Amino acid sequence: QVQLVESGGGVVQPGGSLRLSCVASGFTFSYYAMSWYRQAPGKERELVADILSVGGITNYADSVKGRFTISRDNAKNTVYLQMNSLKPEDTAVYYCNARRMGRAYWGQGTQVTVSS
Repeated sequence: QVQLVESGGGVVQPGGSLRLSCVASGFTFSYYAMSWYRQAPGKERELVADILSVGGITNYADSVKGRFTISRDNAKNTVYLQMNSLKPEDTAVYYCNARRMGRAYWGQGTQVTVSS
């Protein structure tokens, strides 16, 4: 069955870094665009970054441009989110998403907390 398993979340001080990973199984990973979303308490889920299946084209939310980098390794069925210069407002549950032709899959989420 389809699985997206996120890891790498945790507690970090402001200015610190984390790298999230999402390992996919049960579908042809290289065919799917992959995204990271996040949801903070009391807020709607928002798109953080995505990367297309072809050409490695990326897109970022304005709030994370220049600080976060999304990448993918199709040989490992894995998408990454490198997060640098973290701020308290980056605190949220981060979700991995796969989409293609109207079909979408979600991971269970990983908590990121930025606090001193």
